[in-house]
Amino acid sequence: MSTKRELLRDPVRGKIAGVCAGLSDYFNMELWLVRIIVVTAVLLAGGPLFVVAYIAAWFILDKKQPTNAQAQTQSSQHEDPLEVKFKVWQKGEPPRRALQDLKDRLGRVDTRLQEMERYVTSTEFTVSREINKL
Repeated sequence: MSTKRELLRDPVRGKIAGVCAGLSDYFNMELWLVRIIVVTAVLLAGGPLFVVAYIAAWFILDKKQPTNAQAQTQSSQHEDPLEVKFKVWQKGEPPRRALQDLKDRLGRVDTRLQEMERYVTSTEFTVSREINKL
């Protein structure tokens, strides 16, 4: 099942107009690498051609819509799955950082499970269950 990708400008992450940030999202590359490629192309290949192409992309590409507060609250409640990068140029977390994040998440889950166990095995839970049976 493939997801439809769309080339959009991302002015939030961008420095000038967000064109490089949009290309970074579209090609799943690190933002710094896309910026280096664009600057290198301007300096070495054909400065005016790439400058005109950048300005044209600035006007042609639609802006990426910022996420609303509701989407942010949902993402804070349900954490997004980790995107692990396997190559240096890919976007995502390095494997060590992803492993540390997973360790932290599992630690929080373990703590919640211990609290639930502590409540279920307490006398308060037993009394509450007996009262509800009446």
